[in-house]
Amino acid sequence: MHQRHHQRLRRALLQRVVQQKRERLAAGPDWVDTGLIFTAADGGALREEYVSERFTAICAAEGLPPIRFHDLRHCAATIMLAAGVDMKYISATLGHARHSFTADVYTSVVPDVAQAAADATIAAIPRAVENRDR
Repeated sequence: MHQRHHQRLRRALLQRVVQQKRERLAAGPDWVDTGLIFTAADGGALREEYVSERFTAICAAEGLPPIRFHDLRHCAATIMLAAGVDMKYISATLGHARHSFTADVYTSVVPDVAQAAADATIAAIPRAVENRDR
């Protein structure tokens, strides 16, 4: 099943690349080369409001519970943290300038992760072997 979803995603992205090439040709010298895959017809970045509105409409059409598009960032960060992904990588993924900011925001979200980190730290500290011969 995972393979099937991967193939569907690949086809969808390839279709988007073809569509974008058409848009680039139609825009001619007015094309804005942002390097983004999902763009406005002139290559410029999509407006945040547009993305949010489309996301809300797609969720409603699919019968999914309402969630803001921006909340997906928080979901992704929380899942990565729970999976043990390094905080620096999570911070970079979210585009945060400092991983300490990411840590401040997300470690309180998953208390079990903080407890596991504390337990692992304690376990790594060498302990003296008791000498019972004294």
